[in-house]
Amino acid sequence: MTDIPTRRTVLLCTGAAALCVGCGDGGDGDSSAASPGQELAPTSDIPVGGGRVFADEKVVVTQPRQGEFKAFSAVCTHQNCLVSDVRDGTIDCACHGSGFSVADGAVERGPATRPLPEKRIAVDGNSVRLA
Repeated sequence: MTDIPTRRTVLLCTGAAALCVGCGDGGDGDSSAASPGQELAPTSDIPVGGGRVFADEKVVVTQPRQGEFKAFSAVCTHQNCLVSDVRDGTIDCACHGSGFSVADGAVERGPATRPLPEKRIAVDGNSVRLA
């Protein structure tokens, strides 16, 4: 007699596979393709009170106040989506609506509950570089 999978077995296996795929890589969301010393942008490209997302490097650079530059992981702490943009004082994730402070990466708007991890950068003259 041949064993034919039941509908329930097929659905359970399909559901388990979907959970394994999920949204993100299952890691801590902090892996990066960026190299130390790599130039990200001229300082003039980072607006005061705003910032810029560098998707390839998985970094977001902000300038909360004139001449003060900060960097954070661009991977949202909610479900590891990349943040999409920076505006009105927050780093925004389009996946589920989380927003983070440009000053310290703190959660301003959920569903994320953890801040964006800080990244090291160096301002060398008019250039923002990864440290």
